[in-house]
Amino acid sequence: MNKNVLLIEDDLQMQNFIAEYLKDYNFDCKAFSNPKEVIKEFKKNYQNYNIIILDLMLPNMDGFDLFKKLKQIKDIPVIISSARGDIGNKIHGFELGADDYLAKPYEPRELVLRINSILRKANPFRLKIGDFEIDKQNHEIKLEGYPIEFTKIEFEIFMFLIENLNKVSSREQILHATSLDENTKNRTIDMHISNIRYKIGDDSKEPKYIKSVWGIGYKFVG
Repeated sequence: MNKNVLLIEDDLQMQNFIAEYLKDYNFDCKAFSNPKEVIKEFKKNYQNYNIIILDLMLPNMDGFDLFKKLKQIKDIPVIISSARGDIGNKIHGFELGADDYLAKPYEPRELVLRINSILRKANPFRLKIGDFEIDKQNHEIKLEGYPIEFTKIEFEIFMFLIENLNKVSSREQILHATSLDENTKNRTIDMHISNIRYKIGDDSKEPKYIKSVWGIGYKFVG
């Protein structure tokens, strides 16, 4: 999941605080205070951003007017972050198409959680789980930025284990969750698990990702 944030905040102390906080959570954050500079930047580099954090009280232009201009350039998720927390402003924001509205003051961790929630909904096929980036639609997996070449069956098994993170999955459950033949033997599943481990650099004796659960099956830990 790409996490590129366009932050618009004219309180420079607040702007710096939010930007640094987001960077601690692996967001790439670019911050502006001047609406005209924001419009210029967004027209030029709109493809670089996944979400906008927008203050309403800005110099030379109301935040709602800026909201409409940015949406005309590209329709991407917007979280309004404003001291104007009355119900009238909130309603107007949501009527314009805001994805969320955070009234100041708020805990920055809440902003992180809301950004992540919105981005997951905006692109449900792309996941970031631990060291892995997953594109479910195109069957692509990257480990720390490097592509992993899985077979169809390996991808299905890997995804089943990921989707059942920290839960023990029996070989029978793995079998029924994939396109493997129903008569597949346990040792065939073990062979596929072994291949997956090899491709992601996981040591079966001291596994970082896929742990064997004696007499049952496997568990992906994260």
